[in-house]
Parts: sequence; structure tokens; C-alpha cells
Amino acid sequence: MKKKKFAKESEVVMTELVLPNDTNGLNNLMGGRLLYMMDVVSAIAAQRHSNRIVVTASVDNVSFKNPIPIGSVVSLIAKVTRAFNSSMEVHIDVFAENIPAGEKIKSNEAFYTFVAVDQSGNPIDVPELVPESEDEKRLFDGALRRRQLRLVLAGRMKPEDATELKSIF
Repeated sequence: MKKKKFAKESEVVMTELVLPNDTNGLNNLMGGRLLYMMDVVSAIAAQRHSNRIVVTASVDNVSFKNPIPIGSVVSLIAKVTRAFNSSMEVHIDVFAENIPAGEKIKSNEAFYTFVAVDQSGNPIDVPELVPESEDEKRLFDGALRRRQLRLVLAGRMKPEDATELKSIF
């Protein structure tokens, strides 16, 4: 039987400063650089939860709500929201802070999915996740619907088998 871990045990916070080499022609953080940071912080959260090597399986929609200008401090907060057999869903919130102006805004959020693998690259079981706070429970409950949607869109599940998705319609 899989061990259980609390959601807070997998939380990871990463902070970066937006430097000129990270920006586009408008002096804003390049989207690809942000995606890289999001992948790194969420992989660390998944590794922390599973105690295993993890590989990125999918990235849900990432909307770039607010540009992040040069000189901003970017804080990424990643937390495993639910563990399935060998896969884990990770939620990432991204905040941009202008320290001199005393301003902090939420710039992005996304869900990444990781699969834990053994030394040969084969999927391996991960511990169950126990949500505690109301927010953790909300994310945990929605994770099964998001997982089924990912599987349907990837052609790995028939729409009629997505029972959690059907229940909301």
C-alpha cells in the first residue's frame, strides 16, 4: 500500500530576478523562460512528493495574464494537488513583484502533470496525497476532472468513460 503524504509537504517556492537576458524586445520576461521556471519548480514539488525521478507528462493551458517587466522579482509556488498511480498533478501560481513600488500581482497559473519513474524510466507508484486546507481540498476534488479531460484530449480515454466530466454536464 502506498504511503500517504500531506499536500503541504510537497510545496516549493522558487524566486527569480528578471534580468536582461530573460526578456524580449519589450523588456518583459519571455514566455518560454517563464515556462522553464514553472517546469523546474513543479518538477521539484513532484520529486519531493514521490521521492523519485519525475518526467513532465503534460502542461495545461498557460495564459499570460500580465507581463512581467525587467527587474521584477518572480515568485513561483508549486504544490502537488493530487497523486494518482504513478502520476501527480502540480498547481503553480506565479507572482511578479516590483519591490521599489511595493506592488505584487498574480501573473500566471497552470497545472503540470508529472510521472514518477524508476532508474530504467518505467512508471512507478507514488504516495497518496492528503489535502488539509479548503483550498487543497478544492484542488484535489477538481484534479480528477482535469485528469480525465487531459486523457480525453490526448486520445487515451473515450469521452463516454470520463464519468467525472459527464457529472458536471
